[in-house]
Amino acid sequence: MASRQILTALAEQWCTLGGQPLSLIAAGGVDVAKRIRAGEEFDLVFLANEALVSLQDEGFVLARSLRPLMRSGIALAVRQGDALPDISSEQALRSTVLSAPSIGYSTGPSGSALLALFERWGVVDTLKDRLVQAPAGVPVGQLVAQGRVAIGFQQRSELMGLAGITLVASLPDSVQIDTVFSGAIARSCRDVERQAQATAVLEFMASAKAGPVITHYGMTPV
Repeated sequence: MASRQILTALAEQWCTLGGQPLSLIAAGGVDVAKRIRAGEEFDLVFLANEALVSLQDEGFVLARSLRPLMRSGIALAVRQGDALPDISSEQALRSTVLSAPSIGYSTGPSGSALLALFERWGVVDTLKDRLVQAPAGVPVGQLVAQGRVAIGFQQRSELMGLAGITLVASLPDSVQIDTVFSGAIARSCRDVERQAQATAVLEFMASAKAGPVITHYGMTPV
C-alpha cells in the first residue's frame, strides 16, 4: 500500500510514453503475499524487498527478475489540530513514545522494525497495552484521524496527504527505518511476450524517468 500512489502514477506515465496499459490491484503486503502463494495469477508483483525475496526463494516469482525500485522511511503523524510532538532526536522520540497514551503501527516490515526499536530501547513491556496494530490494508493514519491512537508510525508516502492528520516529521536519522520496495515478474507470467513486456515495465520503473514521480510521493529512487 505504501507504493500504491507511486505505482499508479508510474503506470500512467508508462502509458503516456507509449507502453501497454497496466491494470493495478492494490492490497496490503501481507494479503498480496498470501494471494500469490494461493496461486492467484499476476504478471508483476510489487512488495517490500524482503517479502519479494521470500517469494523468489519459494519459486513464486521468476529468479533474477527482482528489481529494487524505491526506498521509504517512517514518519510520525498526529490527529489534525493536536500539538506536534518533538521527535528531532532519538531521545526526544523516545520521550514522545513513552508519554503517548496510544501508539499506532503497521502490519508491514516497518511495523516489525518499529517494535524491534522499542525492544532495543527496553520499553516494550511498558508500551504493550498502548500499542495498536492497524489491520492489514488499513492505513495507520486512518486510526490517527479517527482518534483511535494518539500518534501513528508508518511509511511517509502513506501518511502524505491523508485527511484528518498532520504529518509531524520523519524519524531521526539515528533510528530511521528504511524499507526498499521492489518489483518482480510473477511465476504465473508464462508467455514469453508478456515476460518481455513485464521486464520493460520494471526497467522503466527503475530508470531515471521514474525518479521525479517517486520523489514527489515521499520516497527515494534506489
